[in-house]
Amino acid sequence: MSVPYRVSFNGKLDRLSSLIDRLRVQVENARSKDTDPDMANLHVLTDTSGAMRLVFCPLDASLINKHADLHPRSDETALVAARITISGVGKQLINALPECISVQLAEEPYLTAVVMPLIEEVTLPRCGGQAAFQRLCEVVVIRLLRHAMEQGKADTGLLNGLAHPRIAAALVAIHEAPGEIWTLEKLADTAGMSRTQFAVTFKELVGATPMGYLSNWRLDIARAELEAGRQVKSVATLCGFSSPAAFSRAFSKRFGASPREARAEPVRSEL
Repeated sequence: MSVPYRVSFNGKLDRLSSLIDRLRVQVENARSKDTDPDMANLHVLTDTSGAMRLVFCPLDASLINKHADLHPRSDETALVAARITISGVGKQLINALPECISVQLAEEPYLTAVVMPLIEEVTLPRCGGQAAFQRLCEVVVIRLLRHAMEQGKADTGLLNGLAHPRIAAALVAIHEAPGEIWTLEKLADTAGMSRTQFAVTFKELVGATPMGYLSNWRLDIARAELEAGRQVKSVATLCGFSSPAAFSRAFSKRFGASPREARAEPVRSEL
């Protein structure tokens, strides 16, 4: 079975789309009357000179207040404040980010290009404004993911692995084709590395063994598919398990509930 590698518009390996496709992003304008402004985890701030700063803390609500960067400094005013909640299998991307990212927009015109329309939607509200605000915040998150990956903002984890051209090839292969019969040798060959070099480098960058990462990715997809109502047998096949029984054992060990139980009632995430 050939792996359907996805490419970006410039013909290079697309390292993020297969994960972004699985993200579920909920956006609330923290300036609205229905949202607590103290719960905002994305701010666009401007100081007295007009310089702007973008801050995003993809954190649990209980941890937001510990990050001083998230809140306006004495000479700053908040132009945008949003509460962004991210779930879904692709949340592994968010978990790989630093706890808080602060970017001076004067140094990142690529981010500024999408932040300016976001500011406009807040300061000059028009019909369809909430929908535009939602979608622009989603684009901001995607561009921050690119920024973190390209700037090496993560010390270890998924983004760190995706930043490595050879390890990224193996990760994208796993993400795009979880049902493939992957072996360590096959993944190493996909990365263009020796078996030992691949295993060591993958563990150092991602923080998990290649086969451990593969197993967790398959099971995360399986949980999402089951919660969406898909049949246990078809999920087992989709995710590359040799039989429904093998799938049930692995799923129960990971989540503490059988696939049939998860299909009837969503299991609690350990993240």
